[in-house]
Order: sequence, then C-alpha cells, then structure tokens
Amino acid sequence: MHSHLPAAVPLLSRGKHRNPRKGACFMEFASYLAGERWSDHPACTHPLLAAMARLVNDYTTDANRQRLTPLIPSVIGLTTTDPRADVRIAMRAATTALPVVAAERQLALAVSVLASEHVLADLDGREPGLEPASKEALDLVPEAARWAYGFRSGVKVSRRGFRRYAAPNTVQLAVRGVSQACVDDPDAILRDLLTAAIADVQAMVAAEVTVTDQVETRPLAAFKAGR
Repeated sequence: MHSHLPAAVPLLSRGKHRNPRKGACFMEFASYLAGERWSDHPACTHPLLAAMARLVNDYTTDANRQRLTPLIPSVIGLTTTDPRADVRIAMRAATTALPVVAAERQLALAVSVLASEHVLADLDGREPGLEPASKEALDLVPEAARWAYGFRSGVKVSRRGFRRYAAPNTVQLAVRGVSQACVDDPDAILRDLLTAAIADVQAMVAAEVTVTDQVETRPLAAFKAGR
C-alpha cells in the first residue's frame, strides 16, 4: 500500500476526469496511486466507501477540497466482502449527519439509523439494539426519532435490500445534507465523516486478518503439540 503521495500530483476537483492532466477526483487519484486503470470506481476500495469518497469530494468546497488529499492513500487496498461494512458505513453517515441536517432530512436519516441497527443485529445473530453513537444521534432529534420508530415498526428491511438500496441512499442523503446544513464548517464535518468511515472499514479488515492468522496457525500448533 502506498504511504506517500508523489511530488507532482493532479489537483482534486469535482466530477469525473478523462486523465490526470484534466484533474482528479478522490477515487481517480486512488486508482492512479494503486496502479490501476484510471477510474473513479477502482477495485482497490470497498464500493460504498468509494461512493462516499466521491460524494465528499464533490460536495466539499473548492477552497477545502485539497485537504482531502492526505486521506487518499488510506483507501488503497481497503476492501472487504463482509456485508457489515456497508452497514457500518451507512450507520456512520446517518449518525454523523442526523444532528446537523435540515428537519426534512432528519426523518429519513433517523429511519436509516434504525434500519442499520436492525440489519447489523440480523447479521450478528442477536436482538436489535442501539449502539451508543446511534442513541446519541437519535436523542438529539427526538421528534424525528419518534416518527422513525413508528415508521420502522411496519417496515422490514432485508440484508440484500439494505446493501443495494438503503445504504447507498443513506450515504448520498447524509453527505448532501451536511454540505447544505446551516453549520459553521460543513467541509470539516464531511472530512471527519470520511476519516471515520475509513477507520471503521480498517478495523473490520484488521479483524479479518487476525482471524485468518489464528486459523492458519492452529494446524501448526497442533502438529507441534503432537510431536
């Protein structure tokens, strides 16, 4: 994985670009550093995390977009097939945006928080509950939370449906909502959101590596014990 940016790099700008001479969005830059074909959908990054990065890139103002550049190396090789990753990314987006977006967006994001918790519990094989970040976000918008609980009581979300539709829609709604929120520095919130989502996926990938290492070392340990 690349740990440093090259000395001469294209400037980050909004949208897609045909080549580095025309500029680059966040994920196009990642494809360049990863040695992949020039694309804003490179294989080196989890699809939903890449979608969030593209949205944050496009909704961050021109004045602050270059501050995203140091995050680019951290998404290279950051991918997993664990369906929990989509849930974690969507949950991070919803809980971050919920307290700051306009009221009309709070209703949908509150539902997204509850749906994320439900799907995560289903994947974990446990009863649904609220993680601290979800509870804190919902407590800050009691009217939206009350409406969301009533709405969710009659709606079921499948794992597949959440991954294909609900999670991407949540990320898009959250990023757009933050960018238009009446707060002092929406760009900083978007940058922190992407940073936190990257850390969430990094933690999942690290856990997968740990489990794989443990499984691979058990036969060797058993062989040594047998001798």
